[in-house]
Amino acid sequence: MKRFVRFIYGSFILTVCLFASDITAQTPSATPPMSDNAGQVKTFEVRLPVTVTQKKSLVPGLSRSDFVVFEDGVQQEVTFFTDEKTNPPVFVGVLMDTSPSAAGKLGFSKEAAKNFIYTVTRLRKDKAAFMTFDNEIVLRQDFTDKLDLLDSAVDKIKKSGSQTALYDSIWQFTDEKLRNVPGRRVIVVISDGDDTFSRAELKDAIDIAQRTETTIFGISTKAGFLGTVPGVEAGTVKDKGDKFLTQLCEQTGGEAFFTGDMLELERAFKKISQELRSQYIITYRPANQNYDGRDRKIEVRFTNKDKGDKYRIRTKSSYRAVKDSLK
Repeated sequence: MKRFVRFIYGSFILTVCLFASDITAQTPSATPPMSDNAGQVKTFEVRLPVTVTQKKSLVPGLSRSDFVVFEDGVQQEVTFFTDEKTNPPVFVGVLMDTSPSAAGKLGFSKEAAKNFIYTVTRLRKDKAAFMTFDNEIVLRQDFTDKLDLLDSAVDKIKKSGSQTALYDSIWQFTDEKLRNVPGRRVIVVISDGDDTFSRAELKDAIDIAQRTETTIFGISTKAGFLGTVPGVEAGTVKDKGDKFLTQLCEQTGGEAFFTGDMLELERAFKKISQELRSQYIITYRPANQNYDGRDRKIEVRFTNKDKGDKYRIRTKSSYRAVKDSLK
């Protein structure tokens, strides 16, 4: 078991980075693209996992020529494209809430975590890791394709902590475990969505996920296992925690699911699994190569208007132009 130390200093470092980016954005002469020792200019690219649906069904069989990408309203150069046949492997982190608010639903959460891992992880291709968060953030199992190790790590969870450090866990797992994996980066959060302890904020969790091209899916445990919490019906978004969980997922290109029924939950897992299989990965090179620290709006459209009338595209809607280290 590897125990993470909560980043008491990490939040300070993050604050400094954000502050530095703001200064860069206000500087009249923006930072130029990097150059290597030979004087050749290095460019940065943005990778977008793109999901296409028609009503509730996923749409396969599209090609690179079907899409066009805009950044801040300007069409961009698409440099790489993959589909379900050529997509890289998935590295998924399952982050489970073990705080007091989740204590009564620990069995539900553990069952959900195991079911998700079994549903999503393809043997000899994808890898999963398992982390818990309360007042402490603990990596229970590092990335592996061995389901028995993941199963055992989940089974060992017996008690809950005293607080909920949701945003810290996302920030830390993304920064320390996902940043350099050689594949698609995905986090699944199993939580009631209410953060009570993090030094990081919602915007920090969204920012690092966008910068590291990580897609976040949320499984709300608010409804419990045998019924719904008063005032919160399955499939609905009601309180602040639910809305924050939805925002976290939508702004990273994922989706949040709200249900207290295990059968419905299994359907949600299957949907996430199918989505990860059928995603299109579009990589583009921004025309503006300056790390100016600004939020840039992304829009992916169909080149054919008829497709745009029939199908819906879901991907992340923005990113912040700061220098980052990724594989």
